[in-house]
Amino acid sequence: MLRRHFAPARWCRLLLLASLAVGCATTRTTTAGRVDVDREQTMLVSSTEINRAAAKAYQETLREAQGKNLLNRDTQQLARVRQIAARLIPATAAFRNDAPAWRWEVNVVRSRELNAWCMPGGKIVVYSGLIEQLQLSDDELAAVMAHEVAHALREHGREKAGQAAGISAAAAIGGALIGAYFGIDSGLGSTVIGTVGDLAFMRPNSREMEQEADRVGIELAARAGYDPQAAISLWQKMGRTVSGRPPEWLSTHPANETRIADLRLYAERVQPLYEAAGKAP
Repeated sequence: MLRRHFAPARWCRLLLLASLAVGCATTRTTTAGRVDVDREQTMLVSSTEINRAAAKAYQETLREAQGKNLLNRDTQQLARVRQIAARLIPATAAFRNDAPAWRWEVNVVRSRELNAWCMPGGKIVVYSGLIEQLQLSDDELAAVMAHEVAHALREHGREKAGQAAGISAAAAIGGALIGAYFGIDSGLGSTVIGTVGDLAFMRPNSREMEQEADRVGIELAARAGYDPQAAISLWQKMGRTVSGRPPEWLSTHPANETRIADLRLYAERVQPLYEAAGKAP
């Protein structure tokens, strides 16, 4: 591979030239599903690289949390989160045949942050503050977890890493950028997040990616037997946090009213999947 033989700056230039030469080759990461998410994506970084970096960042995050006695402190809360994940994971086959066989891991970190994330390859962390402060029902918790899993299914992290490669190829495939992408608690992820300088503006998902995760997530939850209407109440709760303002990490997400209107439409579309899941033996 060229990256093993050239300095990062030169590797970056070569990568950009290569991308121009192939005319921005695109791929489909998932099937469209009932929600018709069918955008082709440009991928300039391999899934192997991203998954390896994500797994490393994930383990480092868990070690830091464990060192501070913040990892999986509430056994009932952990069991609840893992039970929801156990229902969501098989349903991922509707979008990707390979996804149920990913090396899934699910943990809960004690933190006041209203946050959750799923790294590439199926590494999930839910922050206790999200569950407790918003008093989430199982359906609402499934909605937020399905949304995060949808980002992994669509490989949004890999897509953004390819975009970042045009700025800094070395950082694009490093655990530091992976940590920054997924909003790891800065109090827990100092060794993961590191310093990414001008790449800070790359951290948020685009509104298009967020909309895709909303739509894929609501179908995923419905297929797993969770009420799709819960996605609406979830984001209504999000919109009421912090004196009426959503958490900072939602600043680049679609406006709350726009998001809820879209979720209402797609909740109705996937309602038959939810009803069918409820009738399954």
